[in-house]
Amino acid sequence: MTPSPNTTDRSRDLSQPLDRLGPDETLKAESDQLRGGIALGLLDEITGSVATAETKLMKFHGIYQQDDRDLRDERRRQKLEPAFSFMARVRLPGGVCSPGQWLKLDELGRAYGGDTLRLTTRQTFQLHRVLKRNLRAALQGLRDVLLDTKAACGDDCRGVMCSVNPALSALHAEVFSLARQASEQAIPKTGAYREIWYEEERQPVEGPEEPLYGRTYMPRKFKIGFVIPPDNDIDVYAQDLGFIAIVSDGVLAGFNVAVGGGMGRTDQAPQTYPRLADVIGFVTPDQVLATVDAVMRVQRDYGDRVDRGRARFKYTVDDKGLDWIKAEIEARLGFALAAARPFDFSSNGDRLGWQAGEDGKEHCTLFIENGRVINRDGFPTMDGLREIARIHEGTFRITPNQNLVIADIPAGGRPRIEALMMRYGLDRLNRGSPLRLNSMACVALPTCGLAMAESERYLPDLVGRIDAILAELGLSDEPITIRMTGCPNGCARPYIAEIGLTGRAPGKYNLYLGGGFAGQRLNKMVLENVAEPAILDLLRDVLTHYAKDRRPGERFGDFAIRAGHVAEVREGRAFND
Repeated sequence: MTPSPNTTDRSRDLSQPLDRLGPDETLKAESDQLRGGIALGLLDEITGSVATAETKLMKFHGIYQQDDRDLRDERRRQKLEPAFSFMARVRLPGGVCSPGQWLKLDELGRAYGGDTLRLTTRQTFQLHRVLKRNLRAALQGLRDVLLDTKAACGDDCRGVMCSVNPALSALHAEVFSLARQASEQAIPKTGAYREIWYEEERQPVEGPEEPLYGRTYMPRKFKIGFVIPPDNDIDVYAQDLGFIAIVSDGVLAGFNVAVGGGMGRTDQAPQTYPRLADVIGFVTPDQVLATVDAVMRVQRDYGDRVDRGRARFKYTVDDKGLDWIKAEIEARLGFALAAARPFDFSSNGDRLGWQAGEDGKEHCTLFIENGRVINRDGFPTMDGLREIARIHEGTFRITPNQNLVIADIPAGGRPRIEALMMRYGLDRLNRGSPLRLNSMACVALPTCGLAMAESERYLPDLVGRIDAILAELGLSDEPITIRMTGCPNGCARPYIAEIGLTGRAPGKYNLYLGGGFAGQRLNKMVLENVAEPAILDLLRDVLTHYAKDRRPGERFGDFAIRAGHVAEVREGRAFND
């Protein structure tokens, strides 16, 4: 199919009248480039919330309005408004931050975020439980260390991800630099953020304030990631746009380009589904930013703006066809993509513990269960990391699996870091079972308004019960990926785990099996809307079969398919064996 001429450029005007589009399109178009009534709503001291329209616009500023759902019923009985607060998500391309930035985030977490920090599945920080009256102070605190929350949510390009492989120092630096440049290119240019949160005067601009996004921004969120094989730690096939590094003789030759990935789905809505990205070609490093621009413009112009449930790029790819999408991207680039080059992935997990980089510096990756940095009895993790940040001369890197790398430790610096790790119990964080060390959960209850069931607070206990089964079967040393989310939106990427669970109701989950260990294959639902006993019974049956009949080196997800425990899976068409 030949792409049509570019006649629907929404950076200048709308392709359809607003009344024919979804209501969110009208909201964006009439928001004065994301200003709306946010500043006025912050002045209202009577309530801890803001109006519905402003909650949607604040997402573009990296902020979600939430309330404590543990308290919701009791406050309703007392005729009180919900216990409103806000989540602020930091924009942190590639997950890299300095010790000074860590210390500031630690300070803000203690002052405004409930004495905790949350590491996310997209390599950044979230501050939860920030009260409305403290939002400006929190965001201005981030500004002090050159951080912000721009475009961490909303219909725009979200935080750009980048592989974390401490052993490949020079290559990581090169790919990380491109990830940062892609982030800077793709974030909104409106001055609304500075005016609202830093209380700066509005400055006149020549030409359109948003040359890429226009008045209505993207149809939905858009996610970009850079990955360095053989580690698929960012789950590149879950990205709207993925760049797979191709290295030749130790030199970065360029990237294979993958398009159309995404995890979200809606229960009982078969027209929504997770999808793995497809590799469509190869670009050189100097062509990366042009490719980002071209792909985003295709989605901006052709993404569904009527049905938000079908507005992600993955549906545009399926509706238009992959050949059409590729041709339209190439038309905007002005050149044809080269043929994709061979590559291979072996895992989508993290290499925990100590590693030496090719530059002689050392790195230590710590397992942070479900990304929660907090002080617990016997594990004062937050205090320990603060003390390390005070002496650390390198960087910190958040991994896509919610873990933390104390990175770039110079020669001779390791003993001081290790001493602090032992003092605060951080040396024990990596002693969990392989199942636990390959687990991941979203925040869910009590703060996420979309959660239907527990996730972060429940998965550790469930992992313990599955570990008991593994021990009985002699499988305690077997690494198996398990991921849980409190709803079907898939923030912890459960649909590509070997064992995936998504919440349906309090105590009830859908169970999925058969995902690829390297993130190359979607799993398949095997139980729907069931409680823990049914989940454990089925897992015991499949794991018993696995213990008896697995082949040497066979991964659990692969076995579940081969042995018939999963009737059907969607293979990752982008995966190269």
